[in-house]
Amino acid sequence: MSLPEDLLYSEEHIWAKHEGDRVLFGVTEYAQSELGDIVFVELPEIGDEIEEDEPFGSLESVKSVSELYAPVSGKIIEVNEELEDSPELANESPYDEGWIIAVEPSEESELDELLSAEEYKSLIED
Repeated sequence: MSLPEDLLYSEEHIWAKHEGDRVLFGVTEYAQSELGDIVFVELPEIGDEIEEDEPFGSLESVKSVSELYAPVSGKIIEVNEELEDSPELANESPYDEGWIIAVEPSEESELDELLSAEEYKSLIED
């Protein structure tokens, strides 16, 4: 299973990539494989404020619906609208084309609470 070393991870199976003044979020390869084929992605609106550990959207698969929990607080500055027409991108390319939203973090210190790739690997292997 692919686990990029340059990303941070939440215990809720969301990855975060800090890029300058924004943070990209997506669902991990582990999470998408557990969900199965993703058929719908509920995206928030640009400009919405989200809070750490609170839901910001959901993924619907052939098996179930799963809430997406924000790894950090902030203002949504971009959403991946390609997921509306091609939700399978979350399965096919979870760390690239399947990103979900970009936020302007309000508390960058929250990034320090996230897991490294090694720590996340330990979490999912237990």
